[in-house]
Amino acid sequence: MSTFEGEVDTSRDVVGVIGLGAMGEPMARRLLAHRGRLVIHARRHHAELVAAGATWAATPAELARQVDAVLVMLPDLPELEALLDGADGLLAGDRELLVMIGSTSSPTGVRALAARLRDETGGRVRVVDCPVSGGTDGAASGTLSIMLGGVSADTASAARLLSPCGRPVPLGPLGAGEVAKACNQLVVAATILALGEATVLAERSGIDPQALWDLLGSGYAGSNLLASRKARLVTGDDSPSGAARYMRKDLAFATDVADETGTQAVVLPAVRAAFEELIAAGLGDRDIAVTKRFVAERGA
Repeated sequence: MSTFEGEVDTSRDVVGVIGLGAMGEPMARRLLAHRGRLVIHARRHHAELVAAGATWAATPAELARQVDAVLVMLPDLPELEALLDGADGLLAGDRELLVMIGSTSSPTGVRALAARLRDETGGRVRVVDCPVSGGTDGAASGTLSIMLGGVSADTASAARLLSPCGRPVPLGPLGAGEVAKACNQLVVAATILALGEATVLAERSGIDPQALWDLLGSGYAGSNLLASRKARLVTGDDSPSGAARYMRKDLAFATDVADETGTQAVVLPAVRAAFEELIAAGLGDRDIAVTKRFVAERGA
């Protein structure tokens, strides 16, 4: 739980949020509740957040002129880059700006973008990467794991500003947050594949999967992922939620990290190939619990 539960941050920094999707919207709500002021921008107007007290900015430039820091919760860097330039772009402001990139992105890409923004603005615009883990439940409850990368002064500021959303931890220089998120996604992808496969093995052996996971969940096989997906694995409900196809991008970034560090990965290539096969089978828009169906239908 956030250490700021029930308190309003009265510091003078004004925060903005760009991207109000499944993760950005609940994070914006927490920031608004704890800071008392928030400036927002997204593809569509969010009347409920405005009614709750947020200030709507019609363009990224309008937002940039009002804030000291902006949390960007867009799918990836290309979506952010599309909002940077021109009279309506995020760079059109004239005040110092800390851009906190919450997308799961390439560490190399984040570093390159930060260098370009620093050069083009004379250092006025600074960047930290701050990908998150914990899903929509964690975003709503303020229990996200927030992985920070950047220079120490900027990650310290980002940690303070983002604390209402969870636990921000500085992990190293720019890109370190994205490396940590790649590691996180490797573990999540491998785990959900194992959980799906194990559920199929149990069912085909005449074992009640509910009884299995109730038992194993309290042992070494237990995890937050199992707790959040147990009901789906038991019932076979893989209706859209955390789309499995997003793992393609995440595991590609993990592969980039392996290549950059000279790591001969063992699990990563197998997991990446499995998700490519899953997506090719037309299951990519389903929840990640679709790994159970994927294994069950494989070779049928």
